[in-house]
Amino acid sequence: MADRNYVYDPVSTGNTVQQQPYRMEQGQLWRQYIIAGIANLAIASTGYCMGWTSPISPLLSNPNRTDESPLTNGPASSNEIAWMGSVLNIGAILGPFIGGFLSSNVGRKWGLLASFIPLVVGWVLVIIGTSMWLLYIGRVCWGIAVGMLFTIGPMYCAEIATTDSRGALGSFLQLFITFGFLFVYGVGPYAPYNVVAFLGLGVVVVAAVLFFFMPETPTYYLLKGNRDAAAESLMKIRGRSRAGVEAELSMIAADVDASLEKTATLSDVFKGSNFKAFYISCTLVMAQQLCGINAVLFYMTVIFESSGLDIADIATIIIGAVQVVASAITPFAVDRLGRRILLLISTCGTAVGLALLGMFFILKSQGSDIVDSISFLPILALVLFIITYCWGLGPLPWAIMSELFPIEVKTAASPIVTAFCWILSFIVTMLFPMIPEELMYLGFFIFCVCCVCSFFFVLFVVPETKGKSFQEIQEELGGGKVKSGKA
Repeated sequence: MADRNYVYDPVSTGNTVQQQPYRMEQGQLWRQYIIAGIANLAIASTGYCMGWTSPISPLLSNPNRTDESPLTNGPASSNEIAWMGSVLNIGAILGPFIGGFLSSNVGRKWGLLASFIPLVVGWVLVIIGTSMWLLYIGRVCWGIAVGMLFTIGPMYCAEIATTDSRGALGSFLQLFITFGFLFVYGVGPYAPYNVVAFLGLGVVVVAAVLFFFMPETPTYYLLKGNRDAAAESLMKIRGRSRAGVEAELSMIAADVDASLEKTATLSDVFKGSNFKAFYISCTLVMAQQLCGINAVLFYMTVIFESSGLDIADIATIIIGAVQVVASAITPFAVDRLGRRILLLISTCGTAVGLALLGMFFILKSQGSDIVDSISFLPILALVLFIITYCWGLGPLPWAIMSELFPIEVKTAASPIVTAFCWILSFIVTMLFPMIPEELMYLGFFIFCVCCVCSFFFVLFVVPETKGKSFQEIQEELGGGKVKSGKA
């Protein structure tokens, strides 16, 4: 999709009127960033939900803090806390299929708005919950919303974006989820249980109210045969006149018409170029999860304590801030440097960070004298890991997935890829804590090997989608020649 459109411009010269056929109408392209930002407030609310366990788990399990805990049957056991951290993934496995169905049948906008329902239900259960079972159900509800949003959010952003802004808007997911993490990390340790919950509910309500006023995507209207509504939507998103969006609307309509000529079924996901898009997307989300991000965050306090610095209480806030700063760089870089280069930097950087962590913990397990002199190494490795993860492996699998699938296949394929991601997250979250601390280095080395494998997969298999229209991407996946790098 081009970011420039031209309209006929009558210009008076004396007593005659001359028609200059190509006056560029710039519009207000910043609008797409505002709309995408408001859409991703929902993602920020899921970051708050996902990070909620970090400050709340110690409160629920500490027998000395029963007066602060909502539980009436005593402190939670370590096994209950582990399950509370994992059950969100169960909901996230189910959510993508709900999100895919809704985005196809009621629209991207209303599908995204529907995701606020399980978020609100989850917070209500957390507020009134006096047993771990109510908290489990609340976390599952949050997970359903996470799965829905990770399916619909990237789709929505890709369909409102110009070609040269699509990567930046796709990167918003990682940026906004880190905002949610930082918020709960900053508030959670210092506020009462119910205050943390009501703040989380408040974020959801604000996000829902603001997004209610955002437009549906032009692509969805065209899929339903409503070109006038699609034009109105595109005019709002671009800040242009009807004539000013007509060229871009025709390009989108051509893609949609081509997709409507095909009737996509689930089996189509596994055929031809669709299957290539599918296995690339699945491998990228596998790389995202098997780099060990959840395991590293789970053991973050242990890593900081192992460094010998007494800052464990503020470790999560520090890491939350690092995540936000690192994630803020990606939207500016992704459409300049491209997806592949950032993924290569990310897989390389996370591999080095994990290797350093593994090296430190193997020396520590052996009681090496050198450990005291390199106590800074876990912090250095952790910061390197988090920064490079946020540059590529965090946001880009979702952005690339939204670009690779043709329109008619997207609503069938995206839920499968998203569910696969959360299945892997569940497995890693459940299995990694079972590794004894003295063997923790083994887990880090396994994750390091996965990152190295991912580096070569990106290098040899993943196509560059920067600056290419959806049609050009499909031609490249199908082995055809790409005519131009710009729409």
